[in-house]
Amino acid sequence: MKIVIFGASGRIGTLIVDQALSAGHEVLAFVRSPEKLALKHPKLAIIQGDVLDSAQVQQAIAGQDAVVSALGPARPFVPGMLGTAAKNILSAMKKHQIRRLISTGGTVMPDPQDHPTAVDRLIRLLISLPGREVLEDVENNNALIRSSNLDWTIARFPMRLTNGPHTGHYRTGYLGENVSMQLGRADGADFIVKELSKGEFIKKAPVISY
Repeated sequence: MKIVIFGASGRIGTLIVDQALSAGHEVLAFVRSPEKLALKHPKLAIIQGDVLDSAQVQQAIAGQDAVVSALGPARPFVPGMLGTAAKNILSAMKKHQIRRLISTGGTVMPDPQDHPTAVDRLIRLLISLPGREVLEDVENNNALIRSSNLDWTIARFPMRLTNGPHTGHYRTGYLGENVSMQLGRADGADFIVKELSKGEFIKKAPVISY
């Protein structure tokens, strides 16, 4: 499978790239700073670009079989970045008739299948107080993906992400049901790479946790 990965030089993005290559996929890593991605592999190509540039996003997506977005809020914060990135990615996928999209997200984003606990509600409140603009941008990104007619999956990760080993053992569930507050980034990447082939969670947003 030919996959383009946005946010490929991030902490989770790098792991997705590495595991996708190990699984035999051809990977195009879309990054703003190529020097941050130290991986080398015969099936890896790296393209420098900006997700806010629709033409560059169009070029990267052309000819791919699937798209992975491991983008998160920029530091320092860029207002509307995630929403604009989603618009550019979705537009390019529509133009090039590519249907499969997997995006990373957090449990702060609600899902109809969630049954949030009091702790879950408190966490969302605490996040929203100092970073309302960031939360609104994340929400916009999420809404745009959900409203598309693509075969999307949003892999939601819990608040506590660690750099633990790649175990391949984790749970999928929804807030209030079969989830915890911890996950290793390597296992988050494991879910994404496997879901690309399995397609078990199309138009769903499960929480991946231990």
